[in-house]
Amino acid sequence: MKKVCIIGAGYVGLVTGACLADMKHRVICVDSDLEKVKMLRRGNVPIYEPGLDEIIRRNVKAGRLSFGTSIPQGVASSEIIFIAVSTPPKADGTADLSSVAIVARTVAETMDGYRLIVDKSTVPVKTGEKVAETIKRYNRKNVDFDIASNPEFLREGSAVDDTMHPDRIVIGVSSKRAEKLLKELYAPLKAPVIVTDIKSAEIIKHASNSFLALKISFANALAQICEMSGANVMEVVEGMGLDRRIGRAFLSAGIGYGGSCFPKDVAAFIKISEELGYNFELLKIVEKINREQRGRFVKKIEETLWIVKDKVIGILGLAFKPNTDDMRSAPSLDIIAELQREGATIKAYDPKAMGVARKVLRGVKFCRNAYEVARGCDALVIVTEWDEFKQMSLDRLRALMTHPIIVDGRNILDPEKVKEKGFIYKSIGR
Repeated sequence: MKKVCIIGAGYVGLVTGACLADMKHRVICVDSDLEKVKMLRRGNVPIYEPGLDEIIRRNVKAGRLSFGTSIPQGVASSEIIFIAVSTPPKADGTADLSSVAIVARTVAETMDGYRLIVDKSTVPVKTGEKVAETIKRYNRKNVDFDIASNPEFLREGSAVDDTMHPDRIVIGVSSKRAEKLLKELYAPLKAPVIVTDIKSAEIIKHASNSFLALKISFANALAQICEMSGANVMEVVEGMGLDRRIGRAFLSAGIGYGGSCFPKDVAAFIKISEELGYNFELLKIVEKINREQRGRFVKKIEETLWIVKDKVIGILGLAFKPNTDDMRSAPSLDIIAELQREGATIKAYDPKAMGVARKVLRGVKFCRNAYEVARGCDALVIVTEWDEFKQMSLDRLRALMTHPIIVDGRNILDPEKVKEKGFIYKSIGR
Protein backbone atom coordinates (compact mmCIF):
# COMPACT_ATOMS: atom_id res chain seq x y z
CA MET A 1 0.00 0.00 0.00
CA LYS A 2 1.31 3.45 -0.97
CA LYS A 3 0.33 6.76 0.59
CA VAL A 4 -0.72 9.13 -2.19
CA CYS A 5 -1.78 12.77 -2.43
CA ILE A 6 -3.64 13.99 -5.51
CA ILE A 7 -3.53 17.78 -5.81
CA GLY A 8 -6.47 18.85 -7.95
CA ALA A 9 -9.80 17.02 -7.68
CA GLY A 10 -10.94 17.82 -11.20
CA TYR A 11 -11.78 15.20 -13.79
CA VAL A 12 -8.34 13.57 -13.98
CA GLY A 13 -7.46 13.97 -10.33
CA LEU A 14 -10.74 12.63 -9.01
CA VAL A 15 -10.80 9.56 -11.27
CA THR A 16 -7.11 8.85 -10.60
CA GLY A 17 -7.49 9.23 -6.84
CA ALA A 18 -10.62 7.09 -6.61
CA CYS A 19 -9.12 4.31 -8.73
CA LEU A 20 -5.81 4.30 -6.82
CA ALA A 21 -7.83 3.96 -3.60
CA ASP A 22 -9.69 1.06 -5.19
CA MET A 23 -6.26 -0.56 -5.75
CA LYS A 24 -5.96 -0.51 -1.92
CA HIS A 25 -3.68 2.54 -1.69
CA ARG A 26 -4.38 5.29 0.86
CA VAL A 27 -5.29 8.46 -1.04
CA ILE A 28 -6.10 12.05 -0.12
CA CYS A 29 -7.45 14.32 -2.85
CA VAL A 30 -6.74 18.00 -2.22
CA ASP A 31 -8.58 20.82 -3.96
CA SER A 32 -8.80 24.56 -3.33
CA ASP A 33 -12.55 24.57 -4.01
CA LEU A 34 -14.08 24.18 -0.55
CA GLU A 35 -17.60 23.61 -1.87
CA LYS A 36 -16.39 20.78 -4.10
CA VAL A 37 -14.57 19.18 -1.16
CA LYS A 38 -17.69 19.46 1.02
CA MET A 39 -19.74 17.87 -1.74
CA LEU A 40 -17.29 14.97 -2.08
CA ARG A 41 -17.22 14.43 1.65
CA ARG A 42 -21.03 14.11 1.56
CA GLY A 43 -20.66 11.43 -1.09
CA ASN A 44 -21.81 13.60 -3.99
CA VAL A 45 -19.72 13.62 -7.18
CA PRO A 46 -19.53 16.95 -9.08
CA ILE A 47 -19.09 15.31 -12.50
CA TYR A 48 -20.91 12.55 -14.33
CA GLU A 49 -18.68 9.59 -15.07
CA PRO A 50 -20.11 6.04 -15.14
CA GLY A 51 -19.06 4.04 -12.07
CA LEU A 52 -17.13 6.84 -10.38
CA ASP A 53 -19.67 7.64 -7.64
CA GLU A 54 -19.77 3.99 -6.54
CA ILE A 55 -15.97 3.72 -6.34
CA ILE A 56 -15.73 6.94 -4.33
CA ARG A 57 -18.40 5.88 -1.84
CA ARG A 58 -16.85 2.42 -1.44
CA ASN A 59 -13.36 3.72 -0.72
CA VAL A 60 -14.44 6.58 1.53
CA LYS A 61 -16.34 4.02 3.59
CA ALA A 62 -13.26 1.77 3.67
CA GLY A 63 -11.14 4.67 4.90
CA ARG A 64 -8.79 4.59 1.92
CA LEU A 65 -10.03 7.81 0.26
CA SER A 66 -10.40 11.24 1.82
CA PHE A 67 -10.72 14.85 0.68
CA GLY A 68 -9.23 18.11 1.90
CA THR A 69 -8.20 21.64 0.99
CA SER A 70 -4.74 21.70 2.58
CA ILE A 71 -1.72 20.89 0.39
CA PRO A 72 0.59 20.79 3.45
CA GLN A 73 -1.70 18.20 5.04
CA GLY A 74 -1.65 16.11 1.88
CA VAL A 75 2.12 16.36 1.53
CA ALA A 76 2.69 15.47 5.19
CA SER A 77 0.67 12.26 4.92
CA SER A 78 1.96 11.03 1.52
CA GLU A 79 5.08 9.78 -0.19
CA ILE A 80 3.84 10.11 -3.78
CA ILE A 81 2.29 13.44 -4.80
CA PHE A 82 0.42 13.83 -8.07
CA ILE A 83 -0.03 17.29 -9.58
CA ALA A 84 -3.38 17.12 -11.37
CA VAL A 85 -4.38 20.77 -11.52
CA SER A 86 -5.89 22.48 -14.55
CA THR A 87 -3.58 23.73 -17.32
CA PRO A 88 -6.02 25.78 -19.43
CA PRO A 89 -4.96 27.32 -22.75
CA LYS A 90 -3.93 30.95 -22.96
CA ALA A 91 -5.05 33.14 -25.86
CA ASP A 92 -1.96 32.17 -27.87
CA GLY A 93 -2.52 28.43 -27.38
CA THR A 94 0.19 27.88 -24.76
CA ALA A 95 -0.73 26.10 -21.54
CA ASP A 96 -1.20 28.20 -18.42
CA LEU A 97 1.12 26.51 -15.91
CA SER A 98 0.62 28.99 -13.08
CA SER A 99 -1.28 26.47 -10.95
CA VAL A 100 1.43 23.85 -11.47
CA ALA A 101 4.05 26.39 -10.34
CA ILE A 102 2.08 27.32 -7.21
CA VAL A 103 1.61 23.67 -6.26
CA ALA A 104 5.30 22.88 -6.84
CA ARG A 105 6.36 25.75 -4.58
CA THR A 106 3.90 24.79 -1.84
CA VAL A 107 5.02 21.16 -1.92
CA ALA A 108 8.67 22.23 -1.72
CA GLU A 109 8.05 24.51 1.25
CA THR A 110 6.12 21.79 3.07
CA MET A 111 7.94 18.48 2.57
CA ASP A 112 10.11 17.26 5.43
CA GLY A 113 11.39 14.06 3.84
CA TYR A 114 11.71 12.29 0.49
CA ARG A 115 8.81 12.82 -1.88
CA LEU A 116 8.12 11.71 -5.45
CA ILE A 117 6.32 14.53 -7.27
CA VAL A 118 4.47 13.35 -10.37
CA ASP A 119 3.07 15.53 -13.14
CA LYS A 120 -0.33 14.06 -14.04
CA SER A 121 -1.66 17.20 -15.69
CA THR A 122 -1.09 17.54 -19.43
CA VAL A 123 1.93 19.81 -19.64
CA PRO A 124 4.41 20.95 -22.32
CA VAL A 125 7.71 19.16 -22.70
CA LYS A 126 10.35 20.52 -20.28
CA THR A 127 7.75 21.25 -17.59
CA GLY A 128 9.36 18.56 -15.44
CA GLU A 129 12.58 20.57 -15.52
CA LYS A 130 10.75 23.69 -14.33
CA VAL A 131 8.99 21.79 -11.55
CA ALA A 132 12.32 20.34 -10.42
CA GLU A 133 13.93 23.81 -10.42
CA THR A 134 11.04 25.25 -8.41
CA ILE A 135 11.13 22.51 -5.81
CA LYS A 136 14.90 22.77 -5.49
CA ARG A 137 14.63 26.54 -5.03
CA TYR A 138 12.00 26.39 -2.26
CA ASN A 139 13.10 23.11 -0.65
CA ARG A 140 13.69 24.67 2.76
CA LYS A 141 14.85 21.49 4.50
CA ASN A 142 16.97 20.35 1.57
CA VAL A 143 15.38 16.89 1.52
CA ASP A 144 15.65 14.41 -1.34
CA PHE A 145 12.96 14.33 -4.01
CA ASP A 146 12.26 12.98 -7.48
CA ILE A 147 10.21 14.33 -10.34
CA ALA A 148 8.27 12.09 -12.72
CA SER A 149 5.80 12.38 -15.58
CA ASN A 150 2.83 10.01 -15.67
CA PRO A 151 0.43 11.22 -18.39
CA GLU A 152 -3.19 10.10 -18.34
CA PHE A 153 -5.00 8.64 -21.33
CA LEU A 154 -8.58 8.78 -20.07
CA ARG A 155 -11.63 9.05 -22.27
CA GLU A 156 -14.53 10.84 -20.67
CA GLY A 157 -17.41 8.42 -20.39
CA SER A 158 -15.09 5.45 -19.88
CA ALA A 159 -12.44 6.99 -17.62
CA VAL A 160 -12.82 4.47 -14.80
CA ASP A 161 -12.43 1.53 -17.14
CA ASP A 162 -9.51 3.24 -18.89
CA THR A 163 -7.78 3.69 -15.52
CA MET A 164 -8.38 0.17 -14.29
CA HIS A 165 -7.71 -1.54 -17.64
CA PRO A 166 -5.18 0.68 -19.45
CA ASP A 167 -3.55 -0.10 -22.79
CA ARG A 168 -0.28 1.01 -21.22
CA ILE A 169 1.09 3.01 -18.31
CA VAL A 170 3.71 5.59 -19.25
CA ILE A 171 6.14 6.74 -16.60
CA GLY A 172 8.88 9.25 -17.31
CA VAL A 173 11.55 9.17 -14.62
CA SER A 174 15.15 10.16 -13.94
CA SER A 175 15.91 7.72 -11.12
CA LYS A 176 15.48 4.04 -10.31
CA ARG A 177 13.85 4.97 -7.02
CA ALA A 178 11.06 6.85 -8.80
CA GLU A 179 10.65 4.03 -11.31
CA LYS A 180 10.35 1.44 -8.52
CA LEU A 181 7.76 3.47 -6.61
CA LEU A 182 5.53 4.02 -9.64
CA LYS A 183 5.79 0.39 -10.76
CA GLU A 184 4.76 -0.71 -7.27
CA LEU A 185 1.91 1.81 -7.27
CA TYR A 186 0.47 0.44 -10.52
CA ALA A 187 1.36 -3.22 -9.93
CA PRO A 188 -2.27 -4.22 -9.14
CA LEU A 189 -3.27 -3.34 -12.72
CA LYS A 190 -0.91 -5.86 -14.33
CA ALA A 191 -0.68 -3.57 -17.37
CA PRO A 192 2.29 -2.91 -19.67
CA VAL A 193 4.55 -0.21 -18.19
CA ILE A 194 6.53 1.98 -20.56
CA VAL A 195 9.51 3.60 -18.82
CA THR A 196 10.98 6.66 -20.53
CA ASP A 197 12.83 9.82 -19.68
CA ILE A 198 10.62 12.67 -18.44
CA LYS A 199 10.65 14.71 -21.64
CA SER A 200 9.61 11.74 -23.77
CA ALA A 201 6.70 10.99 -21.44
CA GLU A 202 5.54 14.61 -21.68
CA ILE A 203 5.58 14.46 -25.49
CA ILE A 204 3.80 11.07 -25.61
CA LYS A 205 0.65 12.66 -24.19
CA HIS A 206 0.48 15.54 -26.68
CA ALA A 207 1.50 13.28 -29.56
CA SER A 208 -1.19 10.71 -28.74
CA ASN A 209 -4.06 13.19 -28.50
CA SER A 210 -2.90 15.09 -31.59
CA PHE A 211 -2.76 11.89 -33.63
CA LEU A 212 -6.28 10.90 -32.54
CA ALA A 213 -7.52 14.38 -33.47
CA LEU A 214 -5.81 13.91 -36.83
CA LYS A 215 -7.77 10.68 -37.41
CA ILE A 216 -11.06 12.47 -36.69
CA SER A 217 -10.24 15.36 -39.02
CA PHE A 218 -9.08 12.93 -41.72
CA ALA A 219 -12.44 11.14 -41.52
CA ASN A 220 -14.25 14.48 -41.77
CA ALA A 221 -12.20 15.46 -44.82
CA LEU A 222 -13.08 12.07 -46.35
CA ALA A 223 -16.74 12.78 -45.68
CA GLN A 224 -16.56 15.84 -47.93
CA ILE A 225 -15.03 13.75 -50.74
CA CYS A 226 -17.71 11.09 -50.25
CA GLU A 227 -20.55 13.61 -50.43
CA MET A 228 -19.08 15.14 -53.58
CA SER A 229 -18.58 11.76 -55.25
CA GLY A 230 -21.67 9.91 -54.04
CA ALA A 231 -19.69 7.45 -51.92
CA ASN A 232 -20.53 6.40 -48.34
CA VAL A 233 -17.99 7.50 -45.73
CA MET A 234 -19.20 4.82 -43.30
CA GLU A 235 -18.23 2.10 -45.76
CA VAL A 236 -14.96 3.83 -46.64
CA VAL A 237 -13.71 4.11 -43.04
CA GLU A 238 -14.88 0.55 -42.31
CA GLY A 239 -12.74 -0.68 -45.16
CA MET A 240 -9.81 1.39 -43.93
CA GLY A 241 -10.20 0.54 -40.26
CA LEU A 242 -9.94 -3.22 -40.75
CA ASP A 243 -6.33 -2.67 -41.73
CA ARG A 244 -4.42 -3.36 -38.49
CA ARG A 245 -1.97 -0.59 -39.35
CA ILE A 246 -4.81 1.96 -39.31
CA GLY A 247 -7.52 0.75 -36.90
CA ARG A 248 -11.18 1.77 -36.74
CA ALA A 249 -11.06 3.79 -33.49
CA PHE A 250 -11.49 7.58 -33.88
CA LEU A 251 -11.96 7.18 -37.62
CA SER A 252 -15.54 8.46 -37.65
CA ALA A 253 -16.97 11.35 -39.63
CA GLY A 254 -19.23 13.79 -37.83
CA ILE A 255 -19.21 17.37 -36.64
CA GLY A 256 -15.70 17.35 -35.22
CA TYR A 257 -14.00 16.84 -31.89
CA GLY A 258 -14.57 18.87 -28.75
CA GLY A 259 -14.10 18.47 -25.02
CA SER A 260 -11.35 19.61 -22.70
CA CYS A 261 -8.45 17.67 -24.22
CA PHE A 262 -8.23 17.52 -28.02
CA PRO A 263 -8.75 21.23 -28.82
CA LYS A 264 -6.41 22.30 -26.00
CA ASP A 265 -3.74 19.67 -26.61
CA VAL A 266 -3.57 20.14 -30.38
CA ALA A 267 -3.22 23.91 -29.96
CA ALA A 268 -0.60 23.44 -27.26
CA PHE A 269 1.42 20.95 -29.33
CA ILE A 270 1.46 23.38 -32.26
CA LYS A 271 2.77 26.09 -29.94
CA ILE A 272 5.30 23.78 -28.28
CA SER A 273 6.62 22.81 -31.71
CA GLU A 274 6.90 26.45 -32.78
CA GLU A 275 8.85 27.32 -29.64
CA LEU A 276 11.22 24.44 -30.40
CA GLY A 277 11.66 25.73 -33.95
CA TYR A 278 9.32 23.43 -35.91
CA ASN A 279 6.25 24.58 -37.86
CA PHE A 280 3.75 21.73 -37.35
CA GLU A 281 1.61 22.59 -40.38
CA LEU A 282 -0.10 19.20 -40.38
CA LEU A 283 -1.72 19.92 -37.01
CA LYS A 284 -2.76 23.38 -38.15
CA ILE A 285 -4.77 21.73 -40.92
CA VAL A 286 -6.26 19.31 -38.37
CA GLU A 287 -7.50 22.32 -36.41
CA LYS A 288 -8.80 24.03 -39.54
CA ILE A 289 -10.78 20.99 -40.70
CA ASN A 290 -12.30 20.57 -37.24
CA ARG A 291 -13.24 24.24 -37.02
CA GLU A 292 -14.81 24.27 -40.48
CA GLN A 293 -16.76 21.05 -39.92
CA ARG A 294 -19.18 22.76 -37.55
CA GLY A 295 -19.82 25.52 -40.07
CA ARG A 296 -20.43 22.95 -42.81
CA PHE A 297 -22.93 21.19 -40.58
CA VAL A 298 -24.87 24.40 -39.94
CA LYS A 299 -24.88 25.04 -43.69
CA LYS A 300 -26.32 21.54 -44.21
CA ILE A 301 -29.15 22.41 -41.80
CA GLU A 302 -29.74 25.70 -43.61
CA GLU A 303 -29.79 24.06 -47.05
CA THR A 304 -32.26 21.43 -45.82
CA LEU A 305 -34.65 23.97 -44.29
CA TRP A 306 -33.97 26.70 -46.90
CA ILE A 307 -34.96 29.45 -44.45
CA VAL A 308 -33.84 29.05 -40.82
CA LYS A 309 -35.35 32.24 -39.47
CA ASP A 310 -38.44 31.65 -37.31
CA LYS A 311 -38.02 27.86 -37.62
CA VAL A 312 -38.13 25.67 -34.50
CA ILE A 313 -35.08 23.42 -34.42
CA GLY A 314 -34.63 20.61 -31.90
CA ILE A 315 -31.11 19.77 -30.74
CA LEU A 316 -30.55 16.22 -29.50
CA GLY A 317 -27.34 16.03 -27.49
CA LEU A 318 -25.39 18.88 -25.89
CA ALA A 319 -22.34 17.25 -24.28
CA PHE A 320 -19.29 16.97 -26.53
CA LYS A 321 -19.62 13.16 -26.45
CA PRO A 322 -21.94 10.55 -24.87
CA ASN A 323 -21.61 9.26 -21.29
CA THR A 324 -20.42 12.59 -19.94
CA ASP A 325 -21.93 15.93 -18.93
CA ASP A 326 -18.88 17.86 -20.17
CA MET A 327 -19.68 20.73 -22.52
CA ARG A 328 -16.23 22.27 -22.79
CA SER A 329 -15.65 23.10 -26.49
CA ALA A 330 -18.75 21.06 -27.35
CA PRO A 331 -19.85 21.38 -31.00
CA SER A 332 -23.39 22.05 -29.77
CA LEU A 333 -22.33 25.46 -28.45
CA ASP A 334 -21.19 26.76 -31.86
CA ILE A 335 -24.05 25.10 -33.73
CA ILE A 336 -26.75 26.52 -31.45
CA ALA A 337 -25.17 29.98 -31.43
CA GLU A 338 -25.06 30.12 -35.23
CA LEU A 339 -28.66 28.90 -35.61
CA GLN A 340 -29.80 31.51 -33.08
CA ARG A 341 -27.97 34.21 -35.05
CA GLU A 342 -29.95 33.10 -38.08
CA GLY A 343 -33.18 33.61 -36.14
CA ALA A 344 -34.07 30.02 -35.21
CA THR A 345 -35.88 29.01 -32.03
CA ILE A 346 -33.96 26.25 -30.24
CA LYS A 347 -35.28 23.39 -28.14
CA ALA A 348 -32.76 20.96 -26.65
CA TYR A 349 -32.26 17.82 -24.61
CA ASP A 350 -29.28 15.83 -23.34
CA PRO A 351 -29.48 12.78 -21.04
CA LYS A 352 -26.80 14.05 -18.63
CA ALA A 353 -25.64 17.58 -19.54
CA MET A 354 -28.80 19.58 -18.86
CA GLY A 355 -27.54 21.05 -15.60
CA VAL A 356 -24.31 22.24 -17.19
CA ALA A 357 -26.11 23.39 -20.34
CA ARG A 358 -28.44 25.69 -18.42
CA LYS A 359 -25.37 27.58 -17.16
CA VAL A 360 -23.79 28.15 -20.58
CA LEU A 361 -26.68 28.42 -23.05
CA ARG A 362 -29.14 31.30 -23.30
CA GLY A 363 -32.45 31.53 -25.12
CA VAL A 364 -32.86 27.74 -25.34
CA LYS A 365 -35.95 25.83 -24.28
CA PHE A 366 -34.74 22.77 -22.39
CA CYS A 367 -36.87 19.65 -22.61
CA ARG A 368 -37.25 16.46 -20.59
CA ASN A 369 -36.71 14.01 -23.44
CA ALA A 370 -36.32 13.70 -27.20
CA TYR A 371 -40.05 13.51 -27.83
CA GLU A 372 -40.72 16.76 -26.00
CA VAL A 373 -38.03 18.33 -28.19
CA ALA A 374 -39.68 16.95 -31.33
CA ARG A 375 -43.11 18.40 -30.55
CA GLY A 376 -43.74 21.27 -32.99
CA CYS A 377 -40.24 21.15 -34.48
CA ASP A 378 -39.41 21.96 -38.08
CA ALA A 379 -36.28 19.80 -37.85
CA LEU A 380 -34.44 17.57 -35.40
CA VAL A 381 -30.65 17.84 -35.29
CA ILE A 382 -28.58 15.03 -33.74
CA VAL A 383 -25.41 16.45 -32.21
CA THR A 384 -24.30 13.83 -29.66
CA GLU A 385 -24.46 10.08 -30.29
CA TRP A 386 -26.25 8.96 -27.12
CA ASP A 387 -27.58 5.39 -27.35
CA GLU A 388 -31.10 6.50 -26.51
CA PHE A 389 -31.22 8.59 -29.69
CA LYS A 390 -30.42 5.48 -31.73
CA GLN A 391 -33.48 3.78 -30.25
CA MET A 392 -36.08 6.55 -30.73
CA SER A 393 -39.47 5.66 -32.20
CA LEU A 394 -39.48 7.23 -35.65
CA ASP A 395 -43.26 6.91 -35.89
CA ARG A 396 -43.71 8.82 -32.66
CA LEU A 397 -41.23 11.51 -33.72
CA ARG A 398 -42.95 12.02 -37.06
CA ALA A 399 -46.34 12.40 -35.41
CA LEU A 400 -45.00 15.12 -33.11
CA MET A 401 -43.04 17.19 -35.62
CA THR A 402 -44.33 20.02 -37.78
CA HIS A 403 -42.07 18.84 -40.59
CA PRO A 404 -40.39 15.39 -40.66
CA ILE A 405 -36.76 16.45 -41.08
CA ILE A 406 -33.74 14.92 -39.33
CA VAL A 407 -30.19 16.19 -39.77
CA ASP A 408 -27.87 13.61 -38.24
CA GLY A 409 -24.45 14.96 -37.32
CA ARG A 410 -23.22 11.61 -35.99
CA ASN A 411 -24.52 9.14 -38.59
CA ILE A 412 -26.28 7.09 -35.91
CA LEU A 413 -29.49 6.35 -37.84
CA ASP A 414 -30.03 4.07 -40.82
CA PRO A 415 -30.82 6.30 -43.83
CA GLU A 416 -33.11 3.79 -45.51
CA LYS A 417 -35.16 3.10 -42.38
CA VAL A 418 -35.56 6.82 -41.64
CA LYS A 419 -36.61 7.62 -45.20
CA GLU A 420 -39.09 4.73 -45.22
CA LYS A 421 -40.85 6.44 -42.32
CA GLY A 422 -41.35 9.54 -44.46
CA PHE A 423 -38.50 11.70 -43.16
CA ILE A 424 -36.21 13.98 -45.09
CA TYR A 425 -32.88 12.73 -43.74
CA LYS A 426 -29.43 14.29 -44.05
CA SER A 427 -26.21 12.90 -42.55
CA ILE A 428 -22.44 13.30 -42.92
CA GLY A 429 -20.59 11.91 -45.92
CA ARG A 430 -23.27 9.55 -47.22
